[in-house]
Amino acid sequence: MAASILKALFFTLLLSLTSVSQAATVTYDWNITWVRANPDGQHERPTIGINGQWPLPHLTATVGDQVVINVDNQLGNQSTSLHFHGLYMNGSTHMDGAAGVSQCAIPPGTTFKYNFTIDQPGTYWYHSHENGQYPDGLRGPLIVHDLEFPHQYDEEIILTLSDWYHDQMPGLIKTFISFANPTGAEPVPNSALMNDTQNLTVAVEPGKTYLVRMVNMGAFAGQYVWFENHTMQTIEVDGIYTEPAEADMIYITAAQRYSVLLTTKNDTGSNFAFVASMDKALFDTVPENLNPNVTGWLVYDETKDLPKPTLLDSFDPFDDFTLVPTDGEKLYENVDHSITLDLKMGNLGDGANYAFFNDITYVRPKVPTLYSALSTGVSASNASVYGVNSNAFILKKNEVVEIVLNNNDPGRHPFHLHGHSFQTIVRSAEDAGNFVDNETFPTVPMKRDTVLVRPNGYLVLRFRADNPDKFLPPSLPLTLS
Repeated sequence: MAASILKALFFTLLLSLTSVSQAATVTYDWNITWVRANPDGQHERPTIGINGQWPLPHLTATVGDQVVINVDNQLGNQSTSLHFHGLYMNGSTHMDGAAGVSQCAIPPGTTFKYNFTIDQPGTYWYHSHENGQYPDGLRGPLIVHDLEFPHQYDEEIILTLSDWYHDQMPGLIKTFISFANPTGAEPVPNSALMNDTQNLTVAVEPGKTYLVRMVNMGAFAGQYVWFENHTMQTIEVDGIYTEPAEADMIYITAAQRYSVLLTTKNDTGSNFAFVASMDKALFDTVPENLNPNVTGWLVYDETKDLPKPTLLDSFDPFDDFTLVPTDGEKLYENVDHSITLDLKMGNLGDGANYAFFNDITYVRPKVPTLYSALSTGVSASNASVYGVNSNAFILKKNEVVEIVLNNNDPGRHPFHLHGHSFQTIVRSAEDAGNFVDNETFPTVPMKRDTVLVRPNGYLVLRFRADNPDKFLPPSLPLTLS
């Protein structure tokens, strides 16, 4: 018996040491500065680059790796920060990159080192969390490979989607949040991009299975995505592995990610278009000259034509609410802490239109929230310490938290929670009004970290507060930033 126990302990230790030996330190040295770019071929403009280049580099790692990013801010007169969207940063809250929440912004002419270990496989992205900089170009995909990935595939394709503005964000935001725009109409993008370009071609081989990782890095527009004459098999959303589910079209809102398996045809007789189409329902007005679509091609044979895509009058995307996580985690039933957030838009005394949760519009504190928590002793459990306009909620470790989000606005909004994925247990139809607690909840709910709430509808989310000292800024791109 003793010998058996020793063998088991030795085997466990060996596995542990093997895992450690496979981990690496991945180091990036990033000089953040201005470059010029013209990704849609219509207008050259200043864009935020890294090491003199744009599009930005892919940030890649493997589960268990330590990632070190040395940031040198050379933007001249703008501070910056980097958020690693979807990473929980468990034990590394100060590396989350949300300026005003987990760190001070990085002043121009200074440096900052991000240093954290990644323990989550999946598809993520990094972006500035300061001054609307990511629509000006400071964003890129973040891919974490899994040595125990549960599916077979031949090659990987990374496909980023984004809306693109010809004007820079400081001017757009100034106009957007001003007395001259009392309705809060969001600026409409000038074009859509795939991999920060248009007319993208992707060489494929017949009879192969490709892992296509899609990231919507847009500021505002959700996008419908489909591959003509090909079916997608969804296997991951926002870093959460799911049971395979077939989809002909998906809707991917700003900040969401999907991984799908796509198997190519067995012959090379034709090339096939794939399309991303911006959701025009989000726009208050649609300019006559706007092309909401961006097209790419799966190229089986480069000597053959690239066919024009079929234009669609209506869209019928896959319902992500039906996805089942492979971990089979059941519904959190016993709620310890319930939070209701009523979302609305309204005008303040300056005439500008702002977003409100429970009649409070966010104002960044002068001292980052994390710093206040670490320096105020027992008062850290008093929500008022963080300021009224931080709209803070104090959670206890391992509580099951329920968030009811009532969208009292006629627009669709994506909702993201830092530091956690959540179970999405209810998502209403449009114009359903506020949540009434008479719903039937799924036994094994869909999980992700970014989800869409429909116009004048509601969401109900649950998560376990198992990430100590994590501050959870519920955030929505552009409309609520």
